[in-house]
Amino acid sequence: MNSRTTILDGALALLRAGKTVSLESAAVQAGLTKPGLMHHFRTKSALMLALVDHAVDRWERELAERLQQPPAEASARDRVIAYLDWTLSGTFDTADLVMLADPRLRDQLTLRWQERLKPWIGPDVPPDARCTAVRLLADGAWLAEATGIFPMAADERDRIRDLAMHLLDDTK
Repeated sequence: MNSRTTILDGALALLRAGKTVSLESAAVQAGLTKPGLMHHFRTKSALMLALVDHAVDRWERELAERLQQPPAEASARDRVIAYLDWTLSGTFDTADLVMLADPRLRDQLTLRWQERLKPWIGPDVPPDARCTAVRLLADGAWLAEATGIFPMAADERDRIRDLAMHLLDDTK
């Protein structure tokens, strides 16, 4: 594993532990000096944007595994279903909320988050209200799991998936 990945994995571990990510805390977590960390990330903003990218890279790999074809060739409906399945079967924690980790950088981080996830759940998702409802069901499942607030039991997840697929029955 390279130093950059070690730094990013360490920063995610800080978030999982409920700690603040700073250049100093990320350096200590990675076993580096602050100047050593700054060789890779000159500012906290650069570190946090890279952290968003690092988290979304994992998401994209896991989402792509759920498709039967390359993501660029999949229909918007198929991408929404992959997102739904992933949120109902994945494991998430507070590190997945990285875009909310720093109030001063929130606008910049959420913009990056939106840019990166747009190919999966962006504006080309069919405008049918049912597709939007399914995406919002998936968003809620993800948030419940990531925050640990009202996480769903397996049978609840199955019922939510069945409901979502019923909503999508007539969409193509």
